[in-house]
Amino acid sequence: MTTPAPKDGEAVSIRPAERADLLAVVRIENASFSQPWPYDAFDRFLGEPGFLVAETDGEIAGYVVADVTQKLGRSLGHVKDIAVHPDHRGDGVGSALMSRSLGVLAAHGADTVKLEVRRSNDGAKRLYREFGFEPLRRVPGYYGNGEDAIVMLRNLD
Repeated sequence: MTTPAPKDGEAVSIRPAERADLLAVVRIENASFSQPWPYDAFDRFLGEPGFLVAETDGEIAGYVVADVTQKLGRSLGHVKDIAVHPDHRGDGVGSALMSRSLGVLAAHGADTVKLEVRRSNDGAKRLYREFGFEPLRRVPGYYGNGEDAIVMLRNLD
């Protein structure tokens, strides 16, 4: 799927992640987070329908890792990790990834999607609200540095 990126007209292409993408994904992860996932964490999600990468001009510009699990008889989607390369932030890459991810989760039976976001990450919280996520609860000390997480939820029904 290709969607135009609003900032400079480059097309954003979303596709399933492949092994050859992992080094670029890890570089984006390291540039984006103070407590990044290790290479092995991404390797474990290869082949999962919710592990997607975004490309612009043939380069990986961002990624999302999401899955669906069964909880109390319901299918719960979980956006576990999403990041955009610093050079591509504001280009629509994060929105394209979130949009495709929600479609993949719905296609795999999710009726609700949750995610966790740092309490201090106003940009991410704004993006998630644009996609219909609502804050559900705060989880004290969720992140390794002691920062709280906000759990956000969206119904797909």
